[in-house]
Amino acid sequence: MSFSQPAEFNRRRFLGLAAGGLSAAALAACGGGPSTSSDAPSTKPDQLDFTGVKPASDITFWSSNPGSSQQVTQEIIDAFHKSQSDIKVQLVTAGSTYEEIAQKFQAAQAGGTLPDLVVLSDVWWFRYFLQDSIIPLDSLFKALNWDTSDYREQLLTDYKYDGSIWAVPWARSTPLFYWNKAHWAAAGLPDRAPKTWDEFAEWAPKLQSANPGLQHAFQLPALAGYAGWSFQNNLWGAGGGWSAKESFDVTCDKPAAVAGLQFLADAVYKDKWSGVAGKDSTQDLSAGAVSATVGSTGSLVGILKVAKFDVGAGFLPGGPKETSPVCPTGGAGVGIPKKIKPENQVAAATFIKFLTSPENTLKFSQATGYMPVRKSADASSIIAKTPQAKVAIDQLAVTRNQDWARVFLPGADQEMANACANILTKNGDVQAEMTKLKSTLEGIYTSQVKPHLK
Repeated sequence: MSFSQPAEFNRRRFLGLAAGGLSAAALAACGGGPSTSSDAPSTKPDQLDFTGVKPASDITFWSSNPGSSQQVTQEIIDAFHKSQSDIKVQLVTAGSTYEEIAQKFQAAQAGGTLPDLVVLSDVWWFRYFLQDSIIPLDSLFKALNWDTSDYREQLLTDYKYDGSIWAVPWARSTPLFYWNKAHWAAAGLPDRAPKTWDEFAEWAPKLQSANPGLQHAFQLPALAGYAGWSFQNNLWGAGGGWSAKESFDVTCDKPAAVAGLQFLADAVYKDKWSGVAGKDSTQDLSAGAVSATVGSTGSLVGILKVAKFDVGAGFLPGGPKETSPVCPTGGAGVGIPKKIKPENQVAAATFIKFLTSPENTLKFSQATGYMPVRKSADASSIIAKTPQAKVAIDQLAVTRNQDWARVFLPGADQEMANACANILTKNGDVQAEMTKLKSTLEGIYTSQVKPHLK
């Protein structure tokens, strides 16, 4: 079964059709319905009008504090209060993960108190768009004289669909290849990340031989921790993907994708140079138990605080067929709910503008390791203190939009994690698991996405 779209069908067109094709019943089935509040303006961009709307005096910001960011976020809020006296922001920890905050936001749609702005992760915000639960921000940009051209295009356009912007980039990241420089030196390796995974496979025995007591040369990320995100690198490098580029044609069972995952399975079971993290592979690296791993840029500061050795950071390795671009963007932005009053929406946007200003994105980046989201933000001070941070910024030029199967199919990321767990922790057959996963993903598409297309 193929779900590829005609040539003229791009993702913006898909989203426009999806939004237009949702009935009230379908929305209710998704966990939330169209706004019934007479206070909230329509989400159609040409009907949003904030002329003369005075900002609310008190708003709440729901966050999962990505990258242990609660302290720095509160510092930015305190600075916002000092800069003006009209709007007070209350930071609410609405969950410890993107999933927890998403579930709480989902529940609030059906009844309860909504936040005024909320963290939206890469695999959750799309369903809020479909559910008509968030507003496009273009009219607020205009009302607040907010020039968005200074945001890094690769990050802002992740939220540009149906001709509008639906969130503002905030805690944004890419995966990086991290390594223990002392282990590298002991093995006589060049002080750089491997250019390809095949090259690292050649290095791995040298690392294990030169560093007695090492658990593994490499530690795969914890599978519950967004395996579907980081493993896109391996699939793309092998010439495959979870789905075809900008398409719902699920391809995880194709030879190229299977080869990409078989390489990882062989690293664990056949060649035995890789393990699988139980909780957090970057913690395993920081403890010196492994020589290398792949982790979020948001983990950089934490790694450097704990590690007792020089830490290297580099671009993700390529594969035997594709070497660039093989790195996905990721992380989260912030958006504004639909079913709140216009004055709260204006106040929320006023704070988001401040939260993601060049000065504050630098402050946030320095504290967490997430990337500065503004082009004018002078990262020289961060790079001088943490040279590894430059890698994340430079890698942005060779990033690729994530596979639709991961970010647009509700619950797909968890299904990918389950399939990868069967392969990498239970030695399951790669082809069989990917065939099963394809069937599951196609079922999600057929039952939850396709009905919304005209």
